[in-house]
Amino acid sequence: MTVLLVALGAAIGAPLRYLTDRFVQSRHESPFPWGTFAVNVVGSLLLGFVVGLPVAPPLAALLGTGFCGALTTYSTFGFETLGLARSGQRFLAVAYALGSVLAGLGAASIGFLIAHAAA
Repeated sequence: MTVLLVALGAAIGAPLRYLTDRFVQSRHESPFPWGTFAVNVVGSLLLGFVVGLPVAPPLAALLGTGFCGALTTYSTFGFETLGLARSGQRFLAVAYALGSVLAGLGAASIGFLIAHAAA
């Protein structure tokens, strides 16, 4: 049953990631990957919130592993960082890598704190 919940969450999270990425990126002329940055930060915030709540394991699998896991994307983050560096935009690559890690950790911490304050 848990596998089905993870798959259901991923079936919603993955298309939402793609659509959000395309929507955000289409509004920026910059080579900076704003779309991936946005979904990763929002996904980190949501995952921090889910982890901070006292939720049952099936709900954690659906929302945390499935939805947030498919909404966020470490592989695209790595690919885009490498692409920026290879194209000679090393400053943007470093800013993207550091900014993504710091913003993701910060967002997860904020989500966790919000969940604890609400519980």
